[in-house]
This record gives sequence, structure tokens and C-alpha cells, in this order.
Amino acid sequence: MSSESQYDAIIVGAGPNGLSAAIRLAQHGASVLLIEAKDSVGGGTRSGPLTLPGFVHDYCSAVHPMGALSPYLQSLPLEEYGLKWCYPDASVAHPLDNGRAALLSTSMDATIQSLGPDGEAWKKLVSPFLKAGPPLFEDFLAPFRVPKRLWTMMRFAWLAFRSAKKLADGRFQSDEAKALFAGCAGHSILPLEQRLTAAVGLVFAISKHLVNWPVAQGGSHAISQSMAQYFQSLGGQIQLNTELRSIGELPPTRQILLDLVPKQVIKLCSDVLPAHYLKRLNKYRYGPGTFKMDWALSGPIPWTAGECLQASTVHVGNTLNEICASERDAWKGRHSDNPFLIVCQQSQFDATRAPNNQHTGYAYCHVPNGSTVDMSHAIETQIERFAPGFRDLILAKKVTTPLDFAQYNPGYVGGAITGGAADLGQLFTRPVARFNPYTTPNKQILLCSHATPPGGGVHGMCGFYSAGTALRRLKIKA
Repeated sequence: MSSESQYDAIIVGAGPNGLSAAIRLAQHGASVLLIEAKDSVGGGTRSGPLTLPGFVHDYCSAVHPMGALSPYLQSLPLEEYGLKWCYPDASVAHPLDNGRAALLSTSMDATIQSLGPDGEAWKKLVSPFLKAGPPLFEDFLAPFRVPKRLWTMMRFAWLAFRSAKKLADGRFQSDEAKALFAGCAGHSILPLEQRLTAAVGLVFAISKHLVNWPVAQGGSHAISQSMAQYFQSLGGQIQLNTELRSIGELPPTRQILLDLVPKQVIKLCSDVLPAHYLKRLNKYRYGPGTFKMDWALSGPIPWTAGECLQASTVHVGNTLNEICASERDAWKGRHSDNPFLIVCQQSQFDATRAPNNQHTGYAYCHVPNGSTVDMSHAIETQIERFAPGFRDLILAKKVTTPLDFAQYNPGYVGGAITGGAADLGQLFTRPVARFNPYTTPNKQILLCSHATPPGGGVHGMCGFYSAGTALRRLKIKA
């Protein structure tokens, strides 16, 4: 790179965070180039016909509560560029062996009714946070700082520092309520006996009462495509099919923002970052991997508890203790015989996903990082347990192993799709402990991937905050 800059900023990696960073910089008049190694933007928000022609499947992210609640994404005119959210009647259903299902939606009354004797206990737990409304997610989706809603966040922290298991056992009596909270906390990809897993459970539970978790019409790629088109309307440039071997291959620029995880940063920047910083990046932990299945189905999933069809997401894992065992296994290097599943039902609310009134199915479980064990039978058996006759509906299927995920996106190291373990040792110091987590010792290079705060999810806030640092360095008023 020469000393004379061709661009104000170059973003490497066009996932939702790279796109968010690019948009924020371009909104303030910066000249920005976005470079992507693949033939399309999107990262985890890509979609395509993985099984049969006409069936649209999401490659990774599928249901988008944080997209619908992200302070930054909600400020963008993405609907003008083709994004349309499809909202279900409920966010999450959680079936149990007794044939009942707990249902979580924006309707507190419906949620209370599904939880029986624990309905009021659930309301008491989450209601104080609902008063703040969607703006509360400005604090949830922020790096470590003094929150804008200090007293509400102090109340949240008092509950959140516990383990999900301890909070569920302490607050609820019924299997339904305990399981419902455990399913929310299961998105942490951590053993539910670990501290701070209650935080993830609470954030997801609160989000479900604020908005029914939507899917993007036509596939999750609609999110990234609309962001890319808006970025280009601001004068931004996108360069696809460009895989870098070294940061030195970039055109001249004043700032570089990397939508990359530590392993990728080390590979790309070994000659421009000091050894002590690279050593710290190399210690970054990625956590368990993901094993995913997609199906082309002749009809909707035949849940025993029919109300499951109202939800965009179904948590399949039965009781709190079973879910705890499954997530503990993945963390300890074992494979569960009864894995906790996150099942997404996009076609139930978006008819463009499958032809002729047919359906798509999507499910994944957590497995040891880099696992090569085939979980197909265990996943289908677990769904069949709560939806007898499911296998009879399968027209075609596609398996994505942890190694497939890593090949699809090198940022998914060993199949870890959330950018790294968000446990007590890394939640506030990802990827390394620095006053500004988006900076590196090289003042030209910033980080903006989901390996920075606030972590994984299609919310774009990692890119938003990283771009804020870049704007200050460029002396552009935000």
C-alpha cells in the first residue's frame, strides 16, 4: 500500500457486520471499497436451492430477532431495497413429551396460558424489561460501557450473571417454563450450568415479547442484498471474488476494517501486526461447532402439539435437564444421542420458499468443534419424537457438517458459527482485552466481525461500532 490513499476505508469481508460498517462510513461521505472473497455478499445470510429446484434454503442464519430489533439495521431504509420481513404468530414453541408445548410470543397472555402455573412467574421475570421496549436493545447490543438505561441494566445484570439452569430452577416449577427458558439460553452454545448463560436466555426471552421473530421473504440473502444495494446507492463500491493472501495486496487506503475472526486476521496480517498481539489472537477460543440439516418436505412438520406451527422457531429438546445434558456434551467433546435442536420453519410464513404448497425444513444441533460425526439419524429421530411421520414427508435432504461450514465461510472455525465462545472469559474481552475492542496495535487496522462485541447474530452492531472508531480516525463527524 502506498502512502497516497485511494479510499478513506476498505472493508474486507461482506457479512452483515462488514456491510454495516461500509454503510455507516458511506453515509458520512467516506469513500469506501468493500472486498469479498465469494461471488456474493452475505456471509451467513446467503440462501439457495440446497435440496431440490424451487426450494430456497438459508445457508446459515434463518430467523432474525436481532435483525428486527437492531438499532442500526432498523434505522436503514432496507425495505426500499427489497427487504420484507415475514412475521409469524409466535417466536418460539417448545414441545414436550407430554404432548403439550410452551409458546412464546408478543402476547403475554398467550405465553402465560401456555405455561400454566408458572405463567405469572414468567411475567414477573420479564415484564420489568419490556417497559423499556425495543430501545433496550441499544444497551444489549453494545460493547462494555455505562448503559444508557442504567437502572434497568443493573436489574438485568443481577439476574444475568447466573447460570441459566440456576435461574430456571429457582424461578419455575413446571417443565414447560424451565424448558422454555433453557431453549432460549441454548442459543449461547455454552453449558447451561455456566455463569452468564442466564443473560442469553433473558435477552432472547425479552426479544420474543417485543417482536415475533421474523424471516426474510425469499431467503436470508434478502437482508445482505438490500444492504449491498443501499451501500452502492451511497456511492460505495463492492469487489467480489477477491481472496486476499496478505493485507499488502489492498489498494491505498486510510483505514482497513476486517470482518474476519482472529484466525483469519492472523493469516492476513502477520507482517503488519506485532507478535505479542498475534499471540493473543491465537489464544482465542471458538467453542462448539454446528451440524445442520435442510429438507425439502411435501408438507408442514406434523408436530403432535399443533401450536408449534404458529412459531418461526421450535426448540426441540424436551426438558431443562435434557437440554443441559446436550449442550454440556458438545462443550465436553461428546455427541448427544438426544441433541437439543433449533428448528426453523421459514416456509410456514414465507410461501416463496417452496413450490406447490410444499415446505422447507431446517434444523441444527451443537457438536464438538471440528466434529466429523454424522448426526443425521439423531436429528431426524429427535424431530420424529415430537412430530411422528416427519420422515415420511422428506423429499430430499442436505447435510452441512462443521467442516462444511468452515469451508463455506472460513470465519466459522471448526463449524463455530457465532464467532467464538461467549463465556465469562471472552464475553467482554473479545477478541482480546483492549480499551477499544475494535482496535489493533496498528492504527490503520480495525476489527468489525462477530468476534468483537456484541458478538454473533444478524444485527450489524459490531460493524456499526467499529465504523464509529474509523470515522473518528478519519476526522469525519458522525
